[in-house]
Amino acid sequence: MITMNLLLFFILGLLVHFVFFVSIFDIYFTSPLVHGMTPQFTPLPPPARRLVLFVADGLRADSLYELDENGTSRAPFIRNIIMHKGSWGISHTRVPTESRPGHVALIAGFYEDVSAVAKGWKENPVEFDSLFNESKYTWSWGSPDILPMFAKGASGDHVYTHCYTTEKEDFGAQDAAWLDTWVFDQVKDFFHSAKSNQSLFSKLNEEKIVLFLHLLGIDTNGHAHRPSSREYKDNIRKVDNGVKEIVSLLENFYENDGKTAFLITSDHGMTDWGSHGAGHASETLTPLVSWGAGIRYPQQVSTQLFDDEFLEEWQLEKWKRQDVNQADIAPLMASLIGVPFPVNSVGILPLDYLNNSDLFKAESMFTNAIQILEQFKIKMTQKKEVTLPFLFTPFKLLSDSKQLEILRKIRSYLNQKKYQEVISLCKELIHLALKGLSYYHTYDRFFLGISIVMGFIGWISFATIMIIKSHSSMTRSISKDGKKPHHLLPCSFVVIGVLIAVFLLIQACPWTYYIYCLLPVPIWYAVLKEFQVIQDLITSLLTFSGRRSVVFLLVFALGVEILVLSFFYRYMLTAGLIAFAGWPFFTQLWIQAKMTSLSWTLFSLLLAMFPLLPVLGREPNITLVTGAGLLIFLISLSSFVYLWKSKNKYIYEDLPVYLCQMVGVLTSTYIVNSTHSSLLQKQGLPQINQIISWTILASSLVVPLLSPTIVFQRLLSILLSLMSTYLLLSTGYEALFPFVLSCLMLVWIYVEQETLQQSGISCTQKLTSISFAYNINITQFRQLHLDDIRRSFFFVFFIVTAFFGTGNIASINSFDPSSVYCFLTVFSPFMMGSLMMWKILIPFVLVMCAFEAIQVTTQLSSKSLFLIVLVISDIMALHFFFLVKDYGSWLDIGTSISHYVIVMCMTIFLLLLSGLAQLLTAKKVKLWGRTKPHFM
Repeated sequence: MITMNLLLFFILGLLVHFVFFVSIFDIYFTSPLVHGMTPQFTPLPPPARRLVLFVADGLRADSLYELDENGTSRAPFIRNIIMHKGSWGISHTRVPTESRPGHVALIAGFYEDVSAVAKGWKENPVEFDSLFNESKYTWSWGSPDILPMFAKGASGDHVYTHCYTTEKEDFGAQDAAWLDTWVFDQVKDFFHSAKSNQSLFSKLNEEKIVLFLHLLGIDTNGHAHRPSSREYKDNIRKVDNGVKEIVSLLENFYENDGKTAFLITSDHGMTDWGSHGAGHASETLTPLVSWGAGIRYPQQVSTQLFDDEFLEEWQLEKWKRQDVNQADIAPLMASLIGVPFPVNSVGILPLDYLNNSDLFKAESMFTNAIQILEQFKIKMTQKKEVTLPFLFTPFKLLSDSKQLEILRKIRSYLNQKKYQEVISLCKELIHLALKGLSYYHTYDRFFLGISIVMGFIGWISFATIMIIKSHSSMTRSISKDGKKPHHLLPCSFVVIGVLIAVFLLIQACPWTYYIYCLLPVPIWYAVLKEFQVIQDLITSLLTFSGRRSVVFLLVFALGVEILVLSFFYRYMLTAGLIAFAGWPFFTQLWIQAKMTSLSWTLFSLLLAMFPLLPVLGREPNITLVTGAGLLIFLISLSSFVYLWKSKNKYIYEDLPVYLCQMVGVLTSTYIVNSTHSSLLQKQGLPQINQIISWTILASSLVVPLLSPTIVFQRLLSILLSLMSTYLLLSTGYEALFPFVLSCLMLVWIYVEQETLQQSGISCTQKLTSISFAYNINITQFRQLHLDDIRRSFFFVFFIVTAFFGTGNIASINSFDPSSVYCFLTVFSPFMMGSLMMWKILIPFVLVMCAFEAIQVTTQLSSKSLFLIVLVISDIMALHFFFLVKDYGSWLDIGTSISHYVIVMCMTIFLLLLSGLAQLLTAKKVKLWGRTKPHFM
């Protein structure tokens, strides 16, 4: 019965937390896109018949514009364009500075909605319009990760793609510049074949066509060798030369008809250490150079007003720089070839780039304004239709009368040929419409947020009551056959639930809204049903005078706040670990076990160093990885010698297992060095290294099951197996982190055994004689003490430290592939992400295994542990619920999601990884013979 109730409680908790988790995607991350707009285009003849778009993936603005050490440009052809033929500037990307959102902003004119956060590199997380879709024909060449999403998002079959295979995107290749050479060669062959293919020749001579060249080599070389490398800079020279050849080819093909517009830019930049994704200037500042039909010629000026010093550094201060936002490029391209602006575009046409009449500029700007206003109208109509009239609050800055007034003035000015006034009014209308779009997009956020917060507070209260009722003596005065709640209580909650459901039904809300709004009703009923427990608790607290306990709870509350702050400021983990280091000296532990206390202090201080070390921007340091491997080997060797001399009865039987694991550590150390050396020599990833790496990874969770279940031996075996994998995924100091963490975990087991004896609880068995397979009888479970709250807090703190000790979450967001080079070098975001996630989880598993040992030695009920950790994690989750962002950098957005997801999934991780930890610690498998039965 107890087991069944426990199982039901766990299932209920998982369901509730799953709802809390999913709610952020309806509250913060719904798609801002709307459908049903009418395409808008300028009624005047366009200046160009065709557009050529070059996107140099991962190209930084400074890398293209600056002069090299000899005072010459890396891109002489493009620099000549800037000085003699076209317009130039910086395209300011809005992060996420990743390939997919960058290309969506360039080609579709809107910034990738944050709902795509969990959908990665999928082709069409949401349906959207694009420049390619509006064109007569589009031909594209380049990466299979980018081109298909615009082809499959287009109506009809007028978008053609030519891609190389994904296997070609190899970070370990000799030189990734050949990816760009492949694109240029394909374009040359394409136009050569068009001369003998009448159908293709006819299509190429149509108007409103787009040629898209996606050049991935610079990005790949930047990841593999860093932007300061010779490979990255040489790749820029090759791209410049390739662009020159393609321009010459097209001018010859079209017989210099002057109807081709050219544009070269980048989807994002890159940091000095070869990553992107966040909001650093090196990632968000990308080049934009345009020339040809409809583009203004260079303008020489004497002064330019920019806050930065780039113009002097690049020696371009004489040529007018015209910066744009990345989404502004889509309406610019649409205007040049006369196609409708992409209906979801939020870009503002950069008029300074256009070489055309004032009438054309005014009409184009008017088209831009109407296109964005259409989105605003659809969004407002959709929200108005599902909101009760007396509850609907319109966006007052752009009321219907205000719209009519602005549109009337614009048309009047057009008739009077007051084009500058038209442009000014159109810009005002665009800014108001964009504000209105944001207003209606977040219209329900407050309402849903209140519902989730009520659910959170109710669940925390319910879990706290369960702890007090079932695992403490504070409510022992309550009689088991106490008075049942009055029948008005359930009736009242039924009425409240019906009223909420009717309200949602009238407003035609999505079905998920019913879950979010109705969930707090049964939770709060369960809380108030225990009014006798609440009453008894209040009475106990009013008569309570234990100063020690009050201080303890205040320290606990401070500790939870430190945990929350540590998610934003990693040095708070250092502060917490330093406090941990001094903790034994304020307790009886120092008097009773000096050596254990000193060990605890030493390893706490060592672990406190890691959060102070840099997360990103560090160069690989294979020497530290090698040192970590050798240190692990020496520790395992000395442990093996100790067990051998102590004549441990298991050591002879399990000798092959320990030897195999020690060899595995040495092998991993060698593989890391060998792979790093091979990549430096441009020889790629050796196949034998790859095979061995995957073999070690696959065996890391199996080999520990062959060792004995005695606490020390099994924990040592788990550490050796997991460290073999962790070494393969390491590039620097983080290789030492699991080792130091494991040492502290081992000392923690001894510490908790000592503190348990101080509490007067018998603990006759020594740690060396306790087996993980020891079956604790339910009658041996004890009631909770204040020390158990501390144990639970320590556990949560170490879990958070395992996540953020080396900043691995940030590495996931920046998606630096260098950590997985021992396993693969071909670009595969999901496989790379999975390997990085396993790297993050390895310290987590080590903490879980240590806590399994503590649970066995302290006779702590798993349910009481779960409830305490649940309360701690939910208090933290409530903090992060208010801190989730849907704006800012990809790193900021991803980090805020990660924070919320981590604490919301704490219970899921505890259940799943607790099961994995039990498997790793308590199960033993024999390859030969009969396995002795063990009981959990």
